[in-house]
Amino acid sequence: MTSITNHKKKLIVIVGPTAVGKTSLSIELAKHFKAEIISADSRQFFKEISIGTAKPTIQEMDGVIHHFIDSHSINDDYNVSEFERDALEVINQLFRKDNYAIVVGGSGLYIDSLCYGMDEGMPDPDKTIRERLNNDLKIEGIVSLQNHLLKLDPEFYQKIDLNNANRLIRAIEVCLITGKTYTSLRKGTIKKRPFEIIRIGLEMERNELYQRINQRVDLMLSDGLEEEVKSVLAYRNHNSLKTVGYREFFSFFDNEMSYSETIDKIKVNSRRYAKRQLTWFKKDDNTKWFLPKQAQEMINFIEN
Repeated sequence: MTSITNHKKKLIVIVGPTAVGKTSLSIELAKHFKAEIISADSRQFFKEISIGTAKPTIQEMDGVIHHFIDSHSINDDYNVSEFERDALEVINQLFRKDNYAIVVGGSGLYIDSLCYGMDEGMPDPDKTIRERLNNDLKIEGIVSLQNHLLKLDPEFYQKIDLNNANRLIRAIEVCLITGKTYTSLRKGTIKKRPFEIIRIGLEMERNELYQRINQRVDLMLSDGLEEEVKSVLAYRNHNSLKTVGYREFFSFFDNEMSYSETIDKIKVNSRRYAKRQLTWFKKDDNTKWFLPKQAQEMINFIEN
């Protein structure tokens, strides 16, 4: 892969919690800077799921080119290391013709892989350990994995999506293989990128954000979220579907919750997810925080 070494090239990275307004803001900035957008939302990659992942519609994109939306199938085993490789290739291609590119998303690990690189000292998967942990998951449930990780690495426990069984298993596996915390191994050497990275964080008052989250869930329901979940029911064990909105409806279809309980659970879990996202992004001191309505202030910050 040929690298672009012109430091006038700027990668604008927009982060923040779900429903804060990243999509509309990124499109506004893309138009101003005549840039294309790279999605770093790890669920928007998958073409079978659109409503529950809050993908921008063609109308919302408003002519701005987006990469890594509907780029893969839920049958694909696509991970963060592959995303880092593929997204950097796209960025290099964009910087051959443009001075700016925009990355937007709420998946902290995927954002960090682009900005800093994935740690290369992680051990390979251990089949025996994985089988044991998957068996624990099957028999004792996800709480057993959560408690296991809490004992091994309480710091990473506070950052990880506690409902993502695959990531829990991977973190525990790394701890058991190395005898070290997953957190310590992730604090490796930062890879120097051949372009300037400008990180923009979006935030708002908590009650306003939670109201927006509730409204978004209601809109997803009116747009047909329940039907979308039904359409992928056969793939419910795929990692791409172990996410808020889908997980709760799977329980509803299993008669484990009423419809109203399901909706309430989606809203509660979405708010919890937003809180975890903010915790993740706030730990990065390189991020400059703005209110979503401060587009002009962001433009001034980027250009100066």
